[in-house]
Amino acid sequence: MLFIDTHYLLHKTTPFLFGWLGDRLLGDPQGWPHPIVWFGKAIACGEKHLNQGKDRILKGGLMAVSLILGIYCLTYGILYFADVIHPVISGILTAVGVFFCLAGKTLITEVKAVFEAVDRSVEEGRMQVGRIVGRDTAHLSPQEIRAAALETLAENLSDGVIAPMFWFLILGLPGMMAYKMVNTLDSMIGYKNDRYLEFGRIAARIDDIANYIPARLTAFLMLLVAGQLNQRDFVFKYGRAHASPNSGYPEAALAAILDCQFGGTHDYFGQPVVKPYIGTNARSFTTDDMRQAVRINSQAELVMGICVSLISAIV
Repeated sequence: MLFIDTHYLLHKTTPFLFGWLGDRLLGDPQGWPHPIVWFGKAIACGEKHLNQGKDRILKGGLMAVSLILGIYCLTYGILYFADVIHPVISGILTAVGVFFCLAGKTLITEVKAVFEAVDRSVEEGRMQVGRIVGRDTAHLSPQEIRAAALETLAENLSDGVIAPMFWFLILGLPGMMAYKMVNTLDSMIGYKNDRYLEFGRIAARIDDIANYIPARLTAFLMLLVAGQLNQRDFVFKYGRAHASPNSGYPEAALAAILDCQFGGTHDYFGQPVVKPYIGTNARSFTTDDMRQAVRINSQAELVMGICVSLISAIV
């Protein structure tokens, strides 16, 4: 028999709703302290002292695992002692944590800014897209700038919204925070270049595992809200052919919805990286494409948020 668990309403469902809705309304306020910034500083400090000499794979793996488990245990401990003081304090801290772990509003704002900037000038577009992508942007054409923004919109719907929600549902705020540490590790040291190839190898593998289900769930939700579930074969074909085991799936879903083509060769840290093409319709991108992609992102997030809230409340 299904019933509403008031303990979960107080400790999980209601705080999640407040944190999620806060992100949808506010995004990341400029100038506020942010835990992801602290994560980055911890990773940079560890990388500076450990990424040298022999056994770099082992040292990088130990650092990654220690930081992931450390933030999980720290978050769990803070919530535990807050709950001992008063459950409402634990709920407030959970809501704040959820707010900082989600990036849906900020992602959409940044992608809109890229399209607006490139319409003004190519150089301004390159500078703006450089805020949200890892590739070199100095020589991108207007078409490549818009494509990079749309690819990032799809990929980060998974990394910045659906995956954090998924891990909150599975492991609560400690799991959500641990996932954000996993994702931050991958974004900082998960590159296949001379500096990080060995040191970041285990962190990159952990990120692959943590995103395996969320990436595919993201693609499904995108097709669902677009009313294009018949494009599942397209997503499976191009998603599994991507260089990344995960990011190709939401990108393929957006390519199917927009009937466009993503991928190709891009420069990272001065070196060309060949990525397989996703889709075959190599057409130009327009502001209407951005608006449709933003709408799909927002609706997919809405469905996921409602599902997490309901599943958390119904035992």
